[in-house]
Amino acid sequence: MGIFDSLKSILGTRAESDATRKADPEDLFGMSTAYITMEADLGYTSVGQAALCFSSVDSTDFETTVENVEAILEAGSEETGTHFETYEDSHGYHWVILEDDDPEDLVTSIHFASDEFIEQGYGSRLLAAVFGFQKNGQRAYWLYSFRRGAYYPFAPKRGRERDKQVEFKLESMFDGELEIEKEKEYWYPLWSDSDGGHPWE
Repeated sequence: MGIFDSLKSILGTRAESDATRKADPEDLFGMSTAYITMEADLGYTSVGQAALCFSSVDSTDFETTVENVEAILEAGSEETGTHFETYEDSHGYHWVILEDDDPEDLVTSIHFASDEFIEQGYGSRLLAAVFGFQKNGQRAYWLYSFRRGAYYPFAPKRGRERDKQVEFKLESMFDGELEIEKEKEYWYPLWSDSDGGHPWE
């Protein structure tokens, strides 16, 4: 099974059929306090970016929904200064990438974007929201799987290896603060197209 098939399986159709809890966009606001805990208790700071990953569908209505999402984020950027751009990765998945020094603005923008997809009937196209952190050159991410309705940590190392110790520590620290994915087979890594890059790069 290739990387593309694995992503589709874990964050896509299989995750949806195996879901034990319905995704709730309000879960995203849990990341507001998680940012504080990550920095105050663990020394991780925000990378100043977050992203929303979704799969596309060939329809005019869906294209309109994406345009609506972009319009919402554009309007929000005038108030918060949150910059955004869209990107299609090498596997054909689409990303809305947000950049802001204020983590609260990142969480709010991700929520607005995902809520619009859901309101327009395209919640099933949402795969993951990704929030990035860094500490002494080490990156760690919290991923929210829309198909599973839960968060899980991802701590990549160069060479496409994972720092399992960091991931398990994050799981332990945030169990109770975030809705953590209990089934570790769904802790799927979102590798960057470039070694050392963010999942959305």
